[in-house]
Amino acid sequence: MSLDHEAIRKAYPDAVTIDNVTGAFKQDGTQINLVQSKIDAARTELAKEDYKWKRAAEYPSVVDQLDDIYHNGID
Repeated sequence: MSLDHEAIRKAYPDAVTIDNVTGAFKQDGTQINLVQSKIDAARTELAKEDYKWKRAAEYPSVVDQLDDIYHNGID
């Protein structure tokens, strides 16, 4: 079994150890009861964040856009 470590860390911020065989654990060693629906919801949120960053990277920064408008105007 392969766990979605990134989504588990988002869903359970107190998880310090995640192992594909034994599961997820808190700092004090207690095991975290992983709920798949909570992990799925975290994966969805991570996908939204990933899309947001990829989309933002496709455009110049606001500062660069405003500088271009200042120097070149708007057609």
